[in-house]
This record gives sequence, structure tokens and C-alpha cells, in this order.
Amino acid sequence: MVTPISTPNTPPRGLFSRWRQRLSALPPSVSEASIALRVLVQCLVTVGIGSLSVAATGVTETSLWNLLAIPLSAAGACWSWRSRRRRNIAAKFLIALGMLLALTFFLGRMLRVPGDTRIVLAELLIHLQVLHSFDLPRRKDLGYSMMIGLVLVGVAATISQTLIFGPFLLMFLVLALPVLVLDYRSRLGLLHWRQLSVGLPLRQLVGIVALVLALGLMIFVAMPRLPGYQLQTFPVSGSVDTTEDSSGRRIFNPGYVSEGNSNAESAGDTDNGTGGSPETGPGQLNTDFYYGFNQRINQNLRGELEPQVVMRVRSQQAGFWRVMAFDTYTGQGWETSRSDNLVDLGRSRLSYRFLPITPQISGPTQEVVQTYTMVQDFQNLLPVLYTAESIYFPADKLAMDPEGTLRSYGPLPEGLTYTVVSRIPLRDAERLNQSGTNYRDSVKQFYLQIPREIRDPIRTETERLLATSETPLTTPYEKATFLAQALRQNYTIETDLPHFEEGEDLVNAFLFKYKGGTRDQFSTVLTVMLRSIDIPARLATGFGAGQFNPFTGFYIVRNTDAYALTEVYFPKQGWFYFNPIPDSLLFSPDDNGANPFGVLRQLWRMLEGALPAPVIQVFQRSFQVIVLIIGLLLRLLSRLNGQGWLSLLWWAVGLTGAGFLGWLGFQGWRRWQRQHRLNHLAPAENVYQQMLWVLDQQGYGKRASQTPLEYAAGLQQRSDFRQGNLVRQMIERYVGWRYGGQPIDVDGLRSGLQQLKQTGR
Repeated sequence: MVTPISTPNTPPRGLFSRWRQRLSALPPSVSEASIALRVLVQCLVTVGIGSLSVAATGVTETSLWNLLAIPLSAAGACWSWRSRRRRNIAAKFLIALGMLLALTFFLGRMLRVPGDTRIVLAELLIHLQVLHSFDLPRRKDLGYSMMIGLVLVGVAATISQTLIFGPFLLMFLVLALPVLVLDYRSRLGLLHWRQLSVGLPLRQLVGIVALVLALGLMIFVAMPRLPGYQLQTFPVSGSVDTTEDSSGRRIFNPGYVSEGNSNAESAGDTDNGTGGSPETGPGQLNTDFYYGFNQRINQNLRGELEPQVVMRVRSQQAGFWRVMAFDTYTGQGWETSRSDNLVDLGRSRLSYRFLPITPQISGPTQEVVQTYTMVQDFQNLLPVLYTAESIYFPADKLAMDPEGTLRSYGPLPEGLTYTVVSRIPLRDAERLNQSGTNYRDSVKQFYLQIPREIRDPIRTETERLLATSETPLTTPYEKATFLAQALRQNYTIETDLPHFEEGEDLVNAFLFKYKGGTRDQFSTVLTVMLRSIDIPARLATGFGAGQFNPFTGFYIVRNTDAYALTEVYFPKQGWFYFNPIPDSLLFSPDDNGANPFGVLRQLWRMLEGALPAPVIQVFQRSFQVIVLIIGLLLRLLSRLNGQGWLSLLWWAVGLTGAGFLGWLGFQGWRRWQRQHRLNHLAPAENVYQQMLWVLDQQGYGKRASQTPLEYAAGLQQRSDFRQGNLVRQMIERYVGWRYGGQPIDVDGLRSGLQQLKQTGR
């Protein structure tokens, strides 16, 4: 009786067999049969390797041993051509092992000999190409090699300092054109040399190539030679149509009445939040526009804003999107005393880049790039992360006042996009404590102003609060930090605060009458208290970071995110924010530096508010376990004399090698098992099963859903298989013997099997 075995011709048994059945049901992988395409792709790779080695000689440290990759890659391409129809699983294992070794040597060189990373990365790419050349069965695999050659030529172009690179570039161009033609014709199935005619006489073809080269050289000569590594491109919308009238630079806030304050003597003359608010005296807030963006702001207004999205911001880190700053305290608000003292910022004709006037800072700073997109029409004020180092704004002119407020000639329209590169001073408490009190006369003149009638009582109350500190406070930074904390802890936000009376001072009423006030009034009180003890300070208004969307990467900023902060000046260190408002960050978010896991933290905060407490505890404990494991791994790596990552890679190489040996052992056991089962079959069945196995190894496996005759007919129709008639004859003999009881010539079947094996080789 015939004993069946698990082959593509029999029902699968076990998980591994079912997995093989699913793989065999997939469409067959067609190997690339164009020898011309393979040869020219290999020539492209050769030009890439040679151009890199020649261009780097005498310019940067490299090794001529890289040229050895040319014959090795060619040998791999030949072997890949001969084995293009096989699975080559063992070769793939060895390639993976070689890639791990290449990565290990690459990282080791980076640690031992730091230098030009372009060369090190290019040499890694050469090593990977040598390994990749041993596995090029399909057209897309050849495409990877083409891209590697292109990258190597590109790297060589950035390194070359002589004209010796020119011939290599020309050779790459000459080879790339026919490669593209052959690739396209291969997709159409045109594989013969006689089908490669382009339909043009040689003379015309040479003329077209010469014309293309001439035009390319002309364009190359005409291109501007800009300094390398200094080109920056940031998102900027189309040019804004603005007026050249100087009145366009004046700040206009639609939330205030447009013509002074003729009717501001009584609150009843306002529109209850639907119209303009008065610039002085009691009144109601406009519900659409934040009152703090104006040349003169009135903090005797009451009411709330209706939330509206103002802009979207993409930034490397969260921050306070500063709009304005004020230097003069009016008793119930603030104003800018030098509002008309503007400096025009011109830009280059070749870009939209403006360079604002920035103060000299000796302390540590950090560069942060932000892109702003206005969702609705906004005033002619530019929100920026202070201090702006360069601005990419689609207009001809910008203006800047002494407080660092940036203005355009006209309002910012809906849809406007501009980019700001800011240089932010980092908050270093030790350096700020050492900054001293040697203020310039200009700083004392504008940022120590305080009404004479309130100076003494405010100073007395400030010194009383400072005296409650458990440790002596000697530096301006310590005093500013303590006062901000004291206001947050000892005073409350009053939402139903009555209007101030005529002549009543805001700070006096806040400290001695109401023991609190509105959110922005906290910043006003801190600013005035600091001025009373001779610490320069000013009030700044802007937007908070807004709501971060982790899926788009934008901060959604609304008008309700606007508020006021206190800016304190430290000699040679710059201005730093202090936030005395309760239930908020003491310092601005941008003082914390960039956070690479900011998105993860935002997602965690969203989960904390949405999930029940037991689930949150499970997440927290799981996170603690992960952190503990990572800490143990880092501690283990730190004990390996700084070579921890290399040791880890060597372990990966060893485990991959062990897995490869285990796989070889498993394959040997399967071969023995298969041979053992074949020995128990009838001679004709034995030869038939061997034929199926040989064809399967050559890439022409039989699907389980096919009958033997359907399988033979399919092979006959394949253009890349030349033994279709032989297989058809063998299968017809086998079917006649198996299902019709006809006699069979076993020796003839074995002869056909040997012929198939020879063809596969």
C-alpha cells in the first residue's frame, strides 16, 4: 500500500504545513530574466563605488579596500542570477548575519574614530550592497541596487573637491539612461536585444544626447553658488497684500471702541460685551477679542470670552506665544510709552527672511522653530516665541517696537502661515542668581516706573511678604520667585470682582481690599511689586501653548488661551517669565527645554482624564516595570567599559548565528524525514514527489488547489519556464499509472527528473 507524505500534492498536516500551503497559494514571484538589465545595474553600482573611493582620496579618511566591493558585488550578482528561481533561505540567513556584522563594525568605527559621518555611512552602504548583491531575484531588488548606486554618487558629489569626479558623473548618466529604458521594456516583457531599437538613427541619437548635456551644463553654470550648509526653507504662505501707509503699523484691537473713550464714564454706555470696550474706566469685555493686545489695555473690564480658535502652531516645544509687552502702569491697566518708536525690518529680495534686533545674551540659549497658521483674521501683531532670531513672513516689511512687539502693515488674514526661529534663554537658577543688579540707565528709566502715591505702601507690603521666607532672600531671582509663589498661595482668583472706582488703584485694591483679583491682575500686581523694590519688570501678553493634538502635531490656540505674564530683566541674561496666576505653571513651558516624549506625555494626560482609576494604576505599574527593566539593561551596558551597545550587537550576531545553525539542523532533520518517507513509496510515486520538490525549489511550486494536469498546463503557459513539455509528459505518465492502472516506465521518469535537476543548475 502506498504511504502518503506531506507534500504540496497532499492535504497539509500540522501548523507548519498549513503555513506552507498559504505561502504556496500566493501568486508566484517572477524573477527578472533580462541579463542586459542586470549587467547595466551592476555597472551603475560599480561607478558609484568607484566614484566614492576616488572622490574621497586626499579629502577625507577612507580606505581603498572599498574597491574590493566591486568584484565581490559582481560575484554576488552572478550567483544571484544562477539562483534567481530558488528560495535561497540559507543564503538569506547568511546575508542577515552579515548585515548585523556590518552594523556592528559601523558602530564600532563611529565610537573609535569619529570623523566625517558621510564617509562612514557610505561605506556601510557599500558593505550592505555587497551582501544585497547575493539576493537579486526580482526587478525591484535590482531597483534597490540602482538607488544605492545613486546615493553613492550623490555622496561622492558632496565630498569631491576636484574635477576628477566629472567622468564618473558622466558615466553614471550614460549608464542610467539605458537602465531606465531596459527597466521599462522589462516591465513590458521585451527582453531580447533585437527589441531594444529606439527607432532613431545613431546620428540623431548622439545629437539629442549632446544637446541634453549642453543644456545641462548651461543650467549648471547659471545656477547661483550659495554657501553650503546654510540654506533653510520653512513653511510660508503666499505674499500678503499690505499697504505701505505708516498708519497700518498702528495697533488696532476690534475689542475696543474705535474712537477714544468718549462714553466710557459709565458702564451702561458699553454694549455688554457685544461691541467695543472702553480703554479707560469700567466696562465689559468684548466676547470675541482678548483685551490685552492694544497700545493701552484696561484691566477694569469684566466678563468672559467666548472660545474661538485663533491659530494653529507647530513647534519643537510648547511655549508662551508672546504678542505684546507694556512698560507703563496706569493705575488700572498698562500702555506702551514708546508705541510709535518703531524700527522697520527689511528683508532680502531672495527670501522672506527678516532679522529682528535681538539683545545680546551671554547665558545658554536654545533654538526653537515654530510655524503659525492663522485660523481667523487677527490683528497686525505677530505671535512669536520670545526672543525671535529670524522670521519668515510673506510681506515686504515688518516693524518692531522697543518691547520686542512685531507688527505687520495690516492685519494677519485667515490662512496666513509664517515661521519663526527663536533663540530662547534657558533658565539656569545659579547663573540668574549671579547676574547682579547692575542695570543700564535705559532699563531703569522704563521698567521701574510706578505711581508715586502707591510706591511706599506697595514696597512695605512687598518687604513684609519677603520677610516671611524661611531663608534670607538676597538676589532678584530669589525675590521674584518667592513673590510669585506668595501671590499664588495667599490670594485667590475673583470671577465676580466689582469694577474699580474712579481713581482707585488696581494693585492697592488687589492686596488690601479684595485679597485677589482676575487672572491677569495677578501678573500686574507681581510686576508692580517687583518694581517697588527696584527690580526691573514689565507686563507681557500672549497666548498659552493651547491644546496639543498628538495626531496632527499642532497646538490648537484659542482666544481663551490668552493671558498676561510678568517679565523680569536680569543683566546679560535677558528677560524671563514669572507666572503668579494660581493653578498654572510658575514658569513658562519653554523654560523646561525640549521634551522628546512630549507627545507621549500629552497622550498620557488624555488617558488619565478618560480612564477609571484602577486602569490607570495598572498602566502606572506596568510602566514602572518597563522603566525598571530598561534601567537594569542600561546598568548592565554601563559595566561593559562604554562598549555596551557593541556588545549587545555581538550578542545579536551570536544569537542569529545560533538560530541559523538551529535552522540548518531542522532542515537536515526534515530532509532525513522526507527521504525516510520517500523510501516507503512506490518507485513511480517516489519520482513524482521528487519532481514536485525540485520544481518547488526552483520557484515553480504546485498549489494545493491544482490538479496535476492543471499544474502541468500552467507551467507550459509560463514564458520563463522552458521545460513545460517535459513536465507535462511526466505528469501524464504518472496520472495514467496512478488513476488508470497503466504501466509506467520508471527509468524514463528518473531520466526526466535528472534533466529537470540539470536545468535548475
